[in-house]
Amino acid sequence: MTSDTRIGPVALPDTRSRRIVEDLLKGSGVTLNGSSPWDIQVLHPDFFSRVLHQGTLGLGESYMEGWWDCERIDEMAHRMLRHGLGERAHTPSERLMYRLQSGFFNLQSKARAYIVGEAHYDLGNDLFERMLDPTMCYSCGYWKDAETLHEAQVAKLDLAARKLRIEPGMKVLDIGCGWGSFAEHAARHYGAEVTGITISKEQAELARKRCEGLPVEIILEDYRDLEGRFDRIVSIGMFEHVGHRNYRTYFETVERLLADDGLFVLHTIGSNSSEISADPWINKYIFPNGILPSIKHIAQATEGRLLMEDWQNFGADYDRTLMAWQENFDAHWHEIAANYNEKTRRMFRYYLGVCAGAFRARDIQLWQVVYSKGRPGRYDSPR
Repeated sequence: MTSDTRIGPVALPDTRSRRIVEDLLKGSGVTLNGSSPWDIQVLHPDFFSRVLHQGTLGLGESYMEGWWDCERIDEMAHRMLRHGLGERAHTPSERLMYRLQSGFFNLQSKARAYIVGEAHYDLGNDLFERMLDPTMCYSCGYWKDAETLHEAQVAKLDLAARKLRIEPGMKVLDIGCGWGSFAEHAARHYGAEVTGITISKEQAELARKRCEGLPVEIILEDYRDLEGRFDRIVSIGMFEHVGHRNYRTYFETVERLLADDGLFVLHTIGSNSSEISADPWINKYIFPNGILPSIKHIAQATEGRLLMEDWQNFGADYDRTLMAWQENFDAHWHEIAANYNEKTRRMFRYYLGVCAGAFRARDIQLWQVVYSKGRPGRYDSPR
């Protein structure tokens, strides 16, 4: 059965797999073929056995293939995670395989660094231009005083710039510059000379166009190969791709590149747990080889290298950001539908919804951390 042949929810089969899934959902508020917008509408009788055997990978893939539907995936995920289904949704074989891979191999080595760029960020600028706001920020907005997605993204860029205390003429490095949003903001509004690096060819091409005429250089390069000295360094939404085996190298690189009186802002999604794991579906379809750091991971990797000046958590704002992206994605999909297929559309809707639900459940966080090399005096971080 494919998305083209759906005719509505199927009669729930009287099988052991179905009963196990129902028992897991009991108390979460999510029901099968129910009337609430967060209920799962089962469209294929093998849905239950597939999810039990394949865990979250099976759940995501079966949605992409039209085996089930849900009007509000964000609320479904939120309720399931609050119910404690997050860890139980991963099969033992999933956990074992990832631990073996990450234990024996550096999944984020230089040789593999460009995989996520090719798999996700190079998917197509036309898609991201319609999903994101005009800044092309593909990271959490700052909604403290914002009413729209664009206001939230500009506020996020300016929050990072103010935390860095950028002054005209300063040399600023943007590690993982994306489509050039921070580089453009820092150069245009603060007079900085910015070097931005990315591992995505599509991002680099568009970033150069956006920053044309400004003192901005966009380089397609791995952070480990960088040379030079910078007054300020920022990294927004890139650290999730570094990998636990490279944390120390990453911060050693920042220390080496940062001026003695410099400041560094790290903006990253964070995990509540220090266990090395990754959601198999997200790992396969969205961010290959990605790992979410914990507070412990970051603290251990920076100890003796950098001094933490400030740590802010505004993870709840990512829920609102993701829902705004989904609204844009749905509203503009018809403009690019001919360039993609229905499976891609469902992949993005599932990704945005599940992630929004995870932030709403406080299952994952968003941190902005400010570091120095022990510069003298008091540091008061703006909010």
